Amino acid sequence: MKVNEKSIDFDKDGFMLDPNLWDEVIASAIAKEEGIGDMTAEHWKVVNFIRNYWKENNIAPAVRLVCQESGLGVRQIYKLFTSGPARGACRIAGLPKPDGCV
Repeated sequence: MKVNEKSIDFDKDGFMLDPNLWDEVIASAIAKEEGIGDMTAEHWKVVNFIRNYWKENNIAPAVRLVCQESGLGVRQIYKLFTSGPARGACRIAGLPKPDGCV
C-alpha cells in the first residue's frame, strides 16, 4: 500500500510489518480496506486505546479491557469493526498480528 508517498508493507494476513510507520492517514486507508467508510469518534477511541496499550505493553489488549476503557459493549465493537477487534481494530491500529488471531 502506498499512502502519502510512504510505502507500507503488510504480512500475509494484512498486518503492518513496521508498526512505527503508522499514522492516522494510514489507519484511515486500512479502515477503508476493512469496509469502514469514515472513522467515527468511537472508532478512534478504540483504535487509539489499542495502539497506546500495545506501545506500553507490547501486546494487544483483551477485548474485555477494550470494552471497559472505551465504554462500548462487545456488540458495539463488532458493529464498528465487522472483522472483529483482533483482526479489524488491531489492523487499523497498525499492530502486528495478535496472538490467537485467526
